[in-house]
Amino acid sequence: MDRIARLPGQVEEAWDAGQRLVLPREYADVDRVVVLGMGGSGIGGALLQALAVQMRAPVPVATVRGYTLPEYVGARSLVLASSNSGETEETVAALSQAVEHGARCVVITTGGRLLEIARERGLPALTYAWTGEPRAALGWSFASLLGICSSAGVLPGLDAARGDALVSMRALGTQITRSVDEAVNPAKRLARVLEGRLPVFVGAEALAPVAYRWRTQVNENAKSWAIVDELPEMDHNAHAGYELPRRVVPLLHAVFLRQESLHPRLRLRVDATLDELKRAGVSGGVVAVPGRHPIEEVFWALYFGDYVSYYLALLNDVHPSPTPTLASLKAYLATRAG
Repeated sequence: MDRIARLPGQVEEAWDAGQRLVLPREYADVDRVVVLGMGGSGIGGALLQALAVQMRAPVPVATVRGYTLPEYVGARSLVLASSNSGETEETVAALSQAVEHGARCVVITTGGRLLEIARERGLPALTYAWTGEPRAALGWSFASLLGICSSAGVLPGLDAARGDALVSMRALGTQITRSVDEAVNPAKRLARVLEGRLPVFVGAEALAPVAYRWRTQVNENAKSWAIVDELPEMDHNAHAGYELPRRVVPLLHAVFLRQESLHPRLRLRVDATLDELKRAGVSGGVVAVPGRHPIEEVFWALYFGDYVSYYLALLNDVHPSPTPTLASLKAYLATRAG
């Protein structure tokens, strides 16, 4: 709970650290940004990619969640390799390839093999100290990228939005913290609705990866299944399957994230899609995400979702912090070479 509550301060610290990171002069002349990362460290790349599209960034942003680097990554690519431990095998492999491609690489980590590569190759490295779950280090895995991209000119003019986002998150925290009663605490109320249900989180534009983050937080914190979908793509296929299997339908609850900046046609689709779900017997509702800028909306929604997943963990009577099944899989893979 403390780590979730302190997210606004972590975001501020990480964003500042990203802006202060000294980059070689040639790093300002790039034709694309590629973010390497997995899990809690990888979500930052997906969030950055969606924001870059909505904000019409001057260069494209791509993410790599795996071992293999695309061939288009070259000498004018800015590659941001993020791993909390510095030992994530997929990220280490992809960074090694990026270095061989001659890309302009930056490392974001607490240490490990990633930091060793940075020191061996003379790469800029943003290092931070962190004790806790990698997924709770969202400021370092996401806000640090915004700081770096802002100083590199990839996403210019973010200072005002940064300030608004921090104010919005801190105001939200006073409304949904654990001491606030469920009757007036929207995060607790939503967790109560989701108790015993299979959540379906739906986002669009910059909030599509936020919906994905909600899913992964429910998976890891509440130790529960969750599903994620995205508009408008959802409207081109998912409707055909709303009614079956019939035993599942009563267990579903759809949560649509609707932000102020959403395209007018997508706002219409949220209402129309929710109506279709209800006609099929699926319950659902909308979380209205406030904000004057997509960055403010994204951080507000991320913060809200973290609290919901924590309260759902309490309702599920599970400990939100440890993830023994993930640890056992990593341990198994570590014993298998190749």
